[in-house]
Amino acid sequence: MSIDKAAIERGASASLAGLVSGYVALALAELVSAGVRPEAGPVTAVGGAAIDRTPAAVKDWAIRSFGTDDKLVLQLGILAVTALLATALGLLALRRRRTGAAGVLLFGLVGAAAALNRPDSDGFADALPSLAGALAGALVLYALIGPLVAAARAEEAVPAAARPEEAVPLAARPQEAPAAARPGWSRRRFLLLTGAAAALGTGAGAAGRTLTSSRSGDAVASRAAVVLPPPASPAPGPPPGTALRVPGISPFTTPNKDFYRVDTALVVPRVPADTWRLRIHGKGVARELSLTFEELLARPLVERDITLTCVSNEVGGPYAGNARWLGARLGDLLAEAGVRPPSRGGPADQLVARSVDGMTLGAPVEDVMDGREALLAVGMNGEPLPLDHGFPVRMVVPGLYGYVSACKWIEDIELTTFDAYDPYWVRREWARKAPVKTQARIDTPKPFARPAPGTVMVAGVAWAQHRGIDRVEIQVDDGPWQETDLAAEATRDTWRQWSYSWQAAPGTHTLTVRATDRTGETQTERRAPTVPDGATGRHSVVVMAG
Repeated sequence: MSIDKAAIERGASASLAGLVSGYVALALAELVSAGVRPEAGPVTAVGGAAIDRTPAAVKDWAIRSFGTDDKLVLQLGILAVTALLATALGLLALRRRRTGAAGVLLFGLVGAAAALNRPDSDGFADALPSLAGALAGALVLYALIGPLVAAARAEEAVPAAARPEEAVPLAARPQEAPAAARPGWSRRRFLLLTGAAAALGTGAGAAGRTLTSSRSGDAVASRAAVVLPPPASPAPGPPPGTALRVPGISPFTTPNKDFYRVDTALVVPRVPADTWRLRIHGKGVARELSLTFEELLARPLVERDITLTCVSNEVGGPYAGNARWLGARLGDLLAEAGVRPPSRGGPADQLVARSVDGMTLGAPVEDVMDGREALLAVGMNGEPLPLDHGFPVRMVVPGLYGYVSACKWIEDIELTTFDAYDPYWVRREWARKAPVKTQARIDTPKPFARPAPGTVMVAGVAWAQHRGIDRVEIQVDDGPWQETDLAAEATRDTWRQWSYSWQAAPGTHTLTVRATDRTGETQTERRAPTVPDGATGRHSVVVMAG
């Protein structure tokens, strides 16, 4: 059986043409999205649509498996699928040139539809990057595939008698003409055209990234220019003994660079402070409020240490952190707008916070106005909020998981009811209300550590925001529960460090920890997943002494 080397070469070239056309499409779309807005790019728009339609259990698995790299993995996955589809369209175009080019346009329409259906869509302009990129990709594919199609047709036109057949002895078969000599085909010319198209795509992509960087630089410069005023109500200094000196324990205050980030934003919103506005309106609002960033800074600001926890945090997981926040009391702003909590006859029981990227979070009005330090935060650990933590303004509400309270890049607050509106995560199987559950974590020793027998310091943190930690106990293997040494408590809204001096005997041991909050509730040993309202269970580590 003979091998048609010419057909194989054309197929490989068609695959390359498909890949290059897809590359050009994405690169030009990136350039156009830089002129429209980065969130309108096809990879971002399709990625956002994928996140929106992914079941909660799958999202939870992605966060567990990839951590803060989950968005990068998603984007790489989209690019990999795009590359496969582009290759397939190149092969299709070899047989059906117009159909292959039309396939590129079809995928552009998919990207445009995804962009138009995003919650933060700016209308038809958001469709332009995908449409422009697809049109360029289709034209490139059509042009690159032309010589290949011509060569294939020319070979098909050669009489059968002039082509080698299986029945003809190998020695008697005519030698195949070199690729450069085939009618309508020039390998050198094809590679030159392909290289030119790839260079065009590279240039467009580089220009797009430069333009995007210059536009996002406005927010970077805006943040750099912010001078936070001194708080009208400073945070009290942590009492002596708040921070334990145990190697490996989480610090009492989590540095900004180490603070966890869990959100759905594939592109971090870049909002200059001078363009930011906040609107407070809705059910039970007697006086609608609209605030600029300067007006918010001019209000009496309070500074408080508050621990935040993500509902996606597994037992013993890393998605908890403590920071010193500076902001305006949200309860005071609501009261100025005439809002009353349900306990005082107010008609609204849900506060819906909206981000500039279309995210919606719903918090109980009663919790926000019950006197706890619910803030519209502008500062984090002594500096303006980092861009990826919500600059210029975000919500911080102690005692509630972030998905119902910690809205970043906030721009709108609407008072409504739980019956009238389901926010983003509630529509995806998470609970409407989500108070933080009492948890304790072992930070050191790490799982499968090999400490030397003798005295081993076991230490970690425990949290029960807005209730406070009363006791932390440890169990070695199946032994009795023993109380640990608790660090001093800063406030009931922060986590609390603990330590235990363990006399480790040689062998393998299981260390388990549990916490009891100030209401007397001890965290349950019953294991439950994060969906729908936070994980339960007790954290354990296995260590091997000796």
